[in-house]
Amino acid sequence: MQKSKSLAYSVERIADSKTHLYAKRYPLNAKIFFILIFGFWILNGCQPKPEKEKAPEVIPVKVLKVELKEILEALEYSGNIKAQDEAVVYPKVSGKIMEKVKVDGSAVNKGETIAYIDRDEVGLKFEKAPVESPLAGIVGRVYVDIGQNVTVQTPIALVVDMDKVKIDLDTPEKYLPRVSQGLEAQIGVDAYPEEEFSGRVTKISPVVDLTTRSAPIEITVDNPQHRLQSGMFAKVRLILAEHKNVPVILKEAVMGKEPDLYVYMVKDNQAILKKVTLGLHQGPYFEVQEGLKEGDFVVIMGQQRLRDKVQVSVEIEEEQKLE
Repeated sequence: MQKSKSLAYSVERIADSKTHLYAKRYPLNAKIFFILIFGFWILNGCQPKPEKEKAPEVIPVKVLKVELKEILEALEYSGNIKAQDEAVVYPKVSGKIMEKVKVDGSAVNKGETIAYIDRDEVGLKFEKAPVESPLAGIVGRVYVDIGQNVTVQTPIALVVDMDKVKIDLDTPEKYLPRVSQGLEAQIGVDAYPEEEFSGRVTKISPVVDLTTRSAPIEITVDNPQHRLQSGMFAKVRLILAEHKNVPVILKEAVMGKEPDLYVYMVKDNQAILKKVTLGLHQGPYFEVQEGLKEGDFVVIMGQQRLRDKVQVSVEIEEEQKLE
């Protein structure tokens, strides 16, 4: 405004100095001329200066490279390990334990004696009565001591066959069509945290429990070294499907809801919105059936600010392991 006032004052002085000479000849034209000059300077002084062109926005993101992996679909359970065959041994006669032939951990054959009983009955000829094992295996526990009185209802010992062990589980009815005999199971125990044991489904009940809406199944595991022991707690993963050498991505990369799922892929420092089709899910990873291939980079952090074809600066995330 100060500039405009100064400019107006200058124009007035010019007009005053020449007004007598010019106004006499062209009175109307002179006034129009000075008005146009005054208006031009006013408009030129008040117009804003053109802004400088802004640099394109660059958004920082974290990406992960798509790699080929093995991915599983599994049901996870927990249960207790039992010997495949085990038996509680009872005496055939009453009397007093006079001798223990086997102790805890002893190997025993079918029909072999575990202990002897003194029948100690009046009118009977003294004769030791053997308590025999009904199966071959290991004596898991002897329940009696020498001199103890026993009857035919007193348990003498527990005999187990540890060459194979089993785990009993209950499977929800919705999964029963996908569970069959011979299906693979992966077993882990606290005693061997770095190892994984392999088993198979050997029994499936044809009856669903009305209360739990599940059916009992049995997992059998070979145990030739007897490392798995009866009573151990086990974590079981029942493998329903297994896909090898398939592209996988982290769940953090996925946006939207099925069937409209998307990820941002980065190429030449540019974010590209891609629709994807997902398959199996294991831990934090999803199998990619369509939309991506091995070697692509997908955004796993920072995609909330992205839009299609925006420029990005990239930080590459290290690979995680499947669990």
